[in-house]
Amino acid sequence: MNQKELKELIEFLIEKDIAEFELERGDVKVKIKRAGTHTVVYASPEMHRPMVGSIPEPRQTSSAAPVVSSSPAVPAPVEAAPAEDLHVVKSPIVGTFYEAPSPGAPPFVKVGDTVEVGQVLCIVEAMKLLNEIESDVAGEIVKKLGSNGQPIEYGQELFSIRPKK
Repeated sequence: MNQKELKELIEFLIEKDIAEFELERGDVKVKIKRAGTHTVVYASPEMHRPMVGSIPEPRQTSSAAPVVSSSPAVPAPVEAAPAEDLHVVKSPIVGTFYEAPSPGAPPFVKVGDTVEVGQVLCIVEAMKLLNEIESDVAGEIVKKLGSNGQPIEYGQELFSIRPKK
């Protein structure tokens, strides 16, 4: 089951106001429990590690994505208004932020580096898949907003880039 299918399933459960759901498809097992504005998602093979986070209200548009974090005690980050001339790169998926291709390797980019369109900025690991996050603008890295090895949420800001003029 991929990220898109999981997102659609959660949105369907919200729409139908279903509090608990379990699915087994071959060797894949998914168990979802909802309680108020939080959901707990268990996905095999690591059924013992729940992921907890906020989910969108049923009245929101279907394009809203569920926000999942590793701990219910961690509040969602407060979005600061970006400076007018800065471009913000956001995470397209929920996962774990990595600033380098492997442990001990230098980071893909650091503050002050100049990047081009398509240049890899970081990796987001989701469900054992390593997803390279690329810059969608050319410019200078002004701020790195993710911490290496930390869980990140869908739409979380990762980098601020001052675009080339």
